[in-house]
Amino acid sequence: RMQNAAYRAMGLNMLYFYTEVENDHLPEVLNAVRYMNFAGCAVTKPNKVKVLEYLDDLDELCAKMGASNTVVKTPSGKLKGYNTDGIGFIISLQEDTKIDIKESSFFSMGAGGVGRAICSAAAYYGAKKIYVADKFPESAHSLVNDINNKFAPVAEFVDFNDSKALYAKVANADVVMNNTGIGMIPHVDATPLPKEVLDPRQLCFDATYNPEKTRFLCEAAEVGCKTLSGLNMSVYQGAAQIKLWSGQDAPIDVMKAEVRTILAEQHKK
Repeated sequence: RMQNAAYRAMGLNMLYFYTEVENDHLPEVLNAVRYMNFAGCAVTKPNKVKVLEYLDDLDELCAKMGASNTVVKTPSGKLKGYNTDGIGFIISLQEDTKIDIKESSFFSMGAGGVGRAICSAAAYYGAKKIYVADKFPESAHSLVNDINNKFAPVAEFVDFNDSKALYAKVANADVVMNNTGIGMIPHVDATPLPKEVLDPRQLCFDATYNPEKTRFLCEAAEVGCKTLSGLNMSVYQGAAQIKLWSGQDAPIDVMKAEVRTILAEQHKK
């Protein structure tokens, strides 16, 4: 709905629709995109990594990140992979907070798909330091190693089970991020960190946007922190996709309004 609202406002004869794809038929589906009237396609979990095997070319950030959420069909019928997830975060950070990424340190609670995209984009755009913790230590180690080897040696593993060490790294961060999904509906009473470890000078970001104000963000605001939800990140990543597929700038205000309408409808149910 968000994408289609944009296409209507832009006067484009384009339609965004979803369908489910079994993993073992991914190459056949992508091959069909080459020969049908598609500008490209979006890719969601669990195919963001697997899809790379079947693409002809990769954007630099996408290649280093090792995951694609956006595929563009070129005029010659080639398929090129991009990743707009992290870009959406970067644009939201710059537009909504004016944070200087190169002068900032980041703490990410969560190293899954969204955490990987956000931390990789932060590294790509010159983050000073990135601390990564996850309840699955192998995920955190993998992300840290990839950032240090493919982007810059700025990432550091943090032991999720060592509270003292974890809270110390949180204290070192300028931007504290919840990239876990903790606090998302229906688990609205959950939070990844106690508010006592937060500092008013910090920006607290939550990749969740349903609800827009999670417990984590509410408590961060109580402490005096600036807060940022994942709503605009979602809009900006979608706008980046539209730019890739259509070559035109998307109407951000229209997309934000549509997302808020959708969320309001869901809360009435």
